[in-house]
Amino acid sequence: MTESETKADPAFDIDPDETIDLLQRMVRIPSPYFEEHDLAEFVYEWLDDRNLDPEYHHVSEPEITEYEGDNVIARLEGSDPDAPTLLLNAHMDTVKLVEDWDEDPCSGRIEDGKLYGQGACDMKGGLAAVMKAFEALAERETDLRGDVLLTAVVDEEGPYGLGTDRLVRDGLTDDCDAAIVTEPGPVLAQEDLDNPALLLGARGRYLYDVTVKGKAAHGSQPHEGVSALVDAGRLAEALTEIEVGSHEKLGDGSVCPLMLNSGSQTLSVPERARLMVDRHVVIGESQEDVRRDAEAVVADLDLESEVEISFREAPVPGIEYGPYVTDEDHELVGALQVATRDVAGVEPAIGYFASVGDFNYLGDRADLPTVILGPDGENIHGAGEFVYADEVVEIAEIVTEAATELLS
Repeated sequence: MTESETKADPAFDIDPDETIDLLQRMVRIPSPYFEEHDLAEFVYEWLDDRNLDPEYHHVSEPEITEYEGDNVIARLEGSDPDAPTLLLNAHMDTVKLVEDWDEDPCSGRIEDGKLYGQGACDMKGGLAAVMKAFEALAERETDLRGDVLLTAVVDEEGPYGLGTDRLVRDGLTDDCDAAIVTEPGPVLAQEDLDNPALLLGARGRYLYDVTVKGKAAHGSQPHEGVSALVDAGRLAEALTEIEVGSHEKLGDGSVCPLMLNSGSQTLSVPERARLMVDRHVVIGESQEDVRRDAEAVVADLDLESEVEISFREAPVPGIEYGPYVTDEDHELVGALQVATRDVAGVEPAIGYFASVGDFNYLGDRADLPTVILGPDGENIHGAGEFVYADEVVEIAEIVTEAATELLS
């Protein structure tokens, strides 16, 4: 749908110019993960100025990251306490600012319908969309039977997804019945998709943290030692040959070595090495399955080094990205399909996400039917990141219409 078509139809309540202005203002506020305070304050004040009763929801992780921050949440209360509650989730943080930009990475520049800036697509575009949808729902005369809970969260791009993790741990998702997460979907879908697209699930992820212990020796006499580096390299290659799981919706799992470090002794056989390996999984693969797979690889290699298989340290038990699939027949999916036809005049594509994010916490840990629907763009996490501005408006309209369809 073009911007002119959106403006011409009064039924959708979303002002395109206001939406893009909101997005520009947020892109111009740097918010790398663990540094979201200024943007959280902006989101709070934007909601407060519209009498939408925002609250800060504190996020604390003192053990590993020493992080202190705040989600911003707001709720529209429906008329029927037995009606469904819809969660709208978007993250405020971005990756760390990339140095390769040829311009200010937070410029918010618009050219040829593309709005540029770090996090413009991932996911301030989606954040702007749900904020405008939330505002539109609050202003509508249509009576909503069910509640709408807006959660603008911190640290999705960081190591643990602490913002949405804290929503789950503090019980804020307990009374929710379904969730929309406005991550950019098509750019990270398992197959080529065009917006509007509904992504109904995602693979999960574990991160092997492997310690390899060999025997030190002088570098001129390597036969006197056991190189932890060499053995770790052999192990890294062998792990990529694991027979991964497969799922009819989520596709195949994957294994990808990420890091190998054995220190920097100038003339010594490396005594220790640390290997980090990504393992994306599908439904049916548990952490114990993943551990056994790696232990079987180690046994088959019969390395001279000692090998300890563990997983990345987590602040508390239970922080893991489990895979999930939302049923295509769920009423949220139906409402989004109806809304997409009404707003965009097309049937939405159906797909599945290739990687992980806060939606895994909602779809797996919180056991919520969760749909990813967000504006697309390119160069996410990199220099030159942009979002298609008209898609930000369109997503806001679809979310507004779907929430009305689901909750009225």
